[in-house]
Amino acid sequence: MRVLITGGGGFLGGVIVRQLIERGDEVRSFSRGEYPELSRLRVEQFRGDLADREALLRAATGCDIVFHVAAKAGIWGPYRDFFRANVTGTENVLAACRAHGIQRLVYTSSPSVVFDGRDVEGGDESLPYPAHYEAHYPQTKAQAEQLVLAANSTTLATVSLRPHLIWGPGDNHLVPRIIAKARSGRLRRIGDRPCLVDTVYVDNAARAHLLAADRLLPGSQISGRTYFISNGEPVPLWEMVNRILAAASLPPVTRSISPMLAYEVGVICEGLWNVLRLSGEPLMTRFVARELATAHWFDIAAARRELDYEPTVSLDEGLIRLGTWLKRVPAP
Repeated sequence: MRVLITGGGGFLGGVIVRQLIERGDEVRSFSRGEYPELSRLRVEQFRGDLADREALLRAATGCDIVFHVAAKAGIWGPYRDFFRANVTGTENVLAACRAHGIQRLVYTSSPSVVFDGRDVEGGDESLPYPAHYEAHYPQTKAQAEQLVLAANSTTLATVSLRPHLIWGPGDNHLVPRIIAKARSGRLRRIGDRPCLVDTVYVDNAARAHLLAADRLLPGSQISGRTYFISNGEPVPLWEMVNRILAAASLPPVTRSISPMLAYEVGVICEGLWNVLRLSGEPLMTRFVARELATAHWFDIAAARRELDYEPTVSLDEGLIRLGTWLKRVPAP
């Protein structure tokens, strides 16, 4: 295939790139920056912003399929920035597919699009979108996902994957945040319930994207569908955090605060950051307080059945690989 990947220089996008190249596909990346590692892989790189439709149109010329992986993630920032990257950017990707007659689009979504602040235990793809979001990221990702699903047609097949808490070597988001907070002494358990959560090792998440691409055609069983993607090994949240800390040779987090106090702190912090226009992220937000105090694990039977998805790297093996990588890279 001749493939365009938005965000090919990112964590998940980079692993998808490598897996595609390993099997002989021709890969093109669209990102805001230039990535030497992509150059070494002989990936054709297009630089641009997702909100720039003309730049995306140029990048998509001659492609057979698009993996739309790039997004603005995070827990804080102006709504307009999230909307511009996640919603307008997705509109532009869809426009590029239509303009060039590209028949397949694999979209990277997030389970947070259905998170309503309550426990999700064994949830499947029938979960509805909530009426209210407490963060701009899940809200705009939900808007973008709905655009992708609505665009599914007889000429453009679309599918949306929802990988949950991606981690592994090369992680530039989840693992570094946990380690940095632990080293600064600011990491606290929220509550004492053993809430189960799903995660997914990055190689497994990338492989799910390739499996979806290979089964996606207009009118196919998976077109217009969403799929939760995980390792299928839900564990208590703070056990997982402590296992990541152990991989970094750090002690476990033991100090805790109540979920109610964490939420109240989030309300106060958000108010201060908004009123005083403080830089950086608040120490706590309402969304994070809810996420860290609730269960969220998912039934991946549909992905197993219809994508032939099966995690090939277990949680234990992934943590060994993570520990090896952390010994080689500078401390976050």
